[in-house]
Amino acid sequence: MPHIAGREAVTEGSAEPRDAVAPVVAATRGAIPVRRGRWWRDARRRRLLAIADLCAATVATLIATVPATGTFWALLFLPLWPLLAKLFGLYDRDHRALRHLTADEVPSLVAWAALTTAAVVLLLSLTPVGFVERGTMLELFLLAAVVGIGFRSLARSLWWRWTPPELVGLVGDGPDLASLQRKFQLFKEMHLELAAVREIGELGTGREREDELVALTDRVDRIVVAATGVEADLIGYLKDLCHSRQVKISVVSPLRGKALPSGRFVHLADLPILEYNTWDPSRSSMLIRRLFDVTAASVGLLLFAPFAIVFAIAIKLDSPGPIVFSQIRAGLDGRPFRMYKLRTMTVDAEAELEGLVDIHELEEPVFKLRDDPRVTRVGAFLRRLSLDEVPQLVNVLVGEMSIVGPRPEQVELVERYTDAERVRLSVKPGVTGPMQVFGRSELTFSERHAVEIQYIENPSMAQDLRILIHTLPAVIRGTGAF
Repeated sequence: MPHIAGREAVTEGSAEPRDAVAPVVAATRGAIPVRRGRWWRDARRRRLLAIADLCAATVATLIATVPATGTFWALLFLPLWPLLAKLFGLYDRDHRALRHLTADEVPSLVAWAALTTAAVVLLLSLTPVGFVERGTMLELFLLAAVVGIGFRSLARSLWWRWTPPELVGLVGDGPDLASLQRKFQLFKEMHLELAAVREIGELGTGREREDELVALTDRVDRIVVAATGVEADLIGYLKDLCHSRQVKISVVSPLRGKALPSGRFVHLADLPILEYNTWDPSRSSMLIRRLFDVTAASVGLLLFAPFAIVFAIAIKLDSPGPIVFSQIRAGLDGRPFRMYKLRTMTVDAEAELEGLVDIHELEEPVFKLRDDPRVTRVGAFLRRLSLDEVPQLVNVLVGEMSIVGPRPEQVELVERYTDAERVRLSVKPGVTGPMQVFGRSELTFSERHAVEIQYIENPSMAQDLRILIHTLPAVIRGTGAF
């Protein structure tokens, strides 16, 4: 048996798809109908906070910048303020946290005001306004920070007044459960209403426990687990259940004091709270991600264009066949799409694959040959630097892929996925991703799956940018590039 590793199988040659390729749909055992629109409270809060930031920026600009410059050019850059606030995570933190206080985000608000002020001043220098005096810049920053804090406090106050509280169900035992119940009575500003309390010992076992927890998710918008010990199986089940039914989940850590790890927790008085992501990204997050994908793909194709002719000639001189090949891969939700790459194998590579690997006999639904005899000399060079992936920027432009995400896999292999492994199909595949920066083909399938799940369950632009930054050093090192 040839060497099997973590990178997706690449079979080149025939560019024609099979006659019928059924979409691979992520199946969930015992699928549960969900109530749509449970996140409306959070969407309303995000809108109010965005309006508050825009109003604060407008006030600061009209007071500090417009009189100093004698023009209204600075008003042109008002959309930059909520955009950078979004990138700072100032609209999404409340969605996760049990307690939402403007005081907790003052350091982030000050940093946001400073960065946005610098960006506005830089952009103003490119307009007829020209150089902006240091005093004006300082005044704009101070006003934006102070007024922003005030307007955000007002926005949260209006949200609390206009929005009914979030219904919460507690699951736990011992003193932790009792302590959490007292916190709900003490901190009224959390805007939470205790709807149900379940003792772990009274939940039963097996199907009885599952039915009890399913019934609980019908009644509440968030479940908080507060157990004396680590209930790994219970938390794992609840996490999947809450994700399928659009219910938030928080867990009170059983660790206290010096036993706490150095990582940051959300604290509710003395209780450290772990927050799990069970919701989909907001529409604004998806829009920013799409704009980023389109911009990055366009810039990438423009930068690659001068080298395209050189690579095309090299591929043609090295072996007969097309320069670019396409292959059917499983995309978002398993839907098949045609993925493009520079050809790095011989033209009859697909026919030769049957003599090298039997896909149906693989122990795991992935394969990669370390010393693949089908790879050409130019192909080996292109693979070493991942240059063969550049045509996938076209897939990004048309919306079939993202710049960052799990690598797209062949449909035949995806059809062998378990329910747990199909989670990687819940986001668009990427040109680069966690697999590329954590070992590429050296990763086993379980290792690759683990880093991809961590990526999927913690989506953010910051994480995408970190992966992009680490991609270049990973390509230069060449680890797992075969």
